[in-house]
Amino acid sequence: MDRERTESVPAPPWRKSRTPAPAKRQLSQDLIVETGLRILDAEGLDALSMRRVAQELDTGPASLYAHVANKDELLELVYDRVLGEIRLPERDPARWKEQLRAYAMEVHGVLASHADVARVALANIPTGENSVRIGEFVFGLLIEAGMAPRQASLAMDRLSLYVVGDAYEGTVHYARMRSAGLTDPGEYFEQFAGQIAAYYRELPVERFPTVSKFVDELIAGDGEDRFCYGLELLLDGIEARMP
Repeated sequence: MDRERTESVPAPPWRKSRTPAPAKRQLSQDLIVETGLRILDAEGLDALSMRRVAQELDTGPASLYAHVANKDELLELVYDRVLGEIRLPERDPARWKEQLRAYAMEVHGVLASHADVARVALANIPTGENSVRIGEFVFGLLIEAGMAPRQASLAMDRLSLYVVGDAYEGTVHYARMRSAGLTDPGEYFEQFAGQIAAYYRELPVERFPTVSKFVDELIAGDGEDRFCYGLELLLDGIEARMP
């Protein structure tokens, strides 16, 4: 017995073809953190909220709380995700100063590449896995180099605060740059330094003779030059306290 063959009938030309909606990724803590970091990079820390992440994932804020307790935890997780990008070598106490210098430059570069994420570190003491990994490296390096644990703890704390604080200052300038409608950091900083220099030169010389005389020296050097100078001051101070 022959069976009738059924052929698909084409849609009428006036009917719009429908593209199937892409399947949603399964909601997870990793996905939430990944989305939060993407928002932070694109729009800054003030734009990051549980509601904003939910909108990006096309879901309700309540569904996020099964994976992340609140915004504070989200910020900690996002910050720890960023710290995961920091590369650390094997500790070599014989080269502790060189390794600390390279570590500080690495951390500063990573933080500077992620909008104003440095603000998260200034608000609390990070305790994520990557935070502890970094602390273990610095703390262990100083102790193995001969520094007493209490001294090593203070040195690590001050070094971290300097690196994070400098990175945060940079993000403040980038926020101002965006507000001014500028896209070239070089152009922004040239304008900023020019305004400061012009103001200093207008100060009464009899009241501010030193500032007026050395305006060029006061504004000389870019952010990297200044960061490196301050870093060497800290490293020299740590070295002076080594046994």
